[in-house]
Amino acid sequence: MAEPPPPVELQPQAQTVQELAATNRNDVPERYIRKGDNGGVLDDSFPLLDVPTVDFGLLASSTAGGEELEKLRSALSSCGCIQAINHGITSAFLDELREVARQFFALPMEDKKKYSREIGSTEGYGNDMILSEHQTLDWTDRLYLILSPEDKRTLKFWPENPEAFRGILHEYSMKLQVVAQVLLKAMARSLNLEQNRFLHQYGDQATTQARFNLYPICPRPDLVLGVKPHADGSAITMLLQDKEVEDLQILKDDQWVSVPIIPQALLINVGDQVEIMSNGIFKSPLHRVVTNSERERITLAVFCVPHPDQEIEPVEELITEASPRSYKKVKDYVSIYFQYYQKGRRPIEAALL
Repeated sequence: MAEPPPPVELQPQAQTVQELAATNRNDVPERYIRKGDNGGVLDDSFPLLDVPTVDFGLLASSTAGGEELEKLRSALSSCGCIQAINHGITSAFLDELREVARQFFALPMEDKKKYSREIGSTEGYGNDMILSEHQTLDWTDRLYLILSPEDKRTLKFWPENPEAFRGILHEYSMKLQVVAQVLLKAMARSLNLEQNRFLHQYGDQATTQARFNLYPICPRPDLVLGVKPHADGSAITMLLQDKEVEDLQILKDDQWVSVPIIPQALLINVGDQVEIMSNGIFKSPLHRVVTNSERERITLAVFCVPHPDQEIEPVEELITEASPRSYKKVKDYVSIYFQYYQKGRRPIEAALL
């Protein structure tokens, strides 16, 4: 897998999107307007995607849940995502997490900017990494933090206000590690593999990375996207959705469809690295976020990513004469991800045989 040269970030935007939204109530700067192949007016009549609901209490049992395993396999090989329920995290705790995210983004700008990311890094508070003068920017501000391993956390980026932020996020991180283990084992069992087959490639040194997303009110949702179309470079991604605003969309059968909200569920999708491990059986879905002229939206995505030195390749048992190997062996997949993403390309193209 040939690696492009390291990215060089240009000078970041002087204003956050939240600041732009407050001062540009009737229009948006040119750099946020979709052009060329991304152009055209966004329709507001997208159908809802029927995302299967999967019970993690059943998946966690090594002897039960055959029907649930089949539902999991079918969902991840078609739309590439599930609504995870009975995952061991209470609705009250999820609401606490949503509330500290809301409180952080509501802080005065000078307080938030204490956690600003540095040029060339993703970690911290800010918005798009700008790699080109011609880049179309996303209508979102983010707080990006490494959760695990714990010794990789950069605590200077972890807000101390609101006071409960650090403790709640740490607890959530611990809970999600259990969810990820249950899911990766169940994914293997759903394909009649030994349950640790995907976990072995995922590795003991995998990282989890949190991204709090604020999508401010946008005066031109017909021309601007919250996040441009992309698939995730993770193994799996776990999203805590906004409780009310449905602006996430997935491309299915060449049509954009909206993802419904289940407040107590975690929306979990396949990332490119599990698509590679499964030899293409599980699909890493192309998705985007549209903007909203009436309400802001806040979400929390957690990306589960194998260590850069971990080799990722199709599981041997899934390679047959009828289903030949589709992907090369790759390492440090995420290193090229953002460059491809900002160019509107999928990095998994480089892993195809």
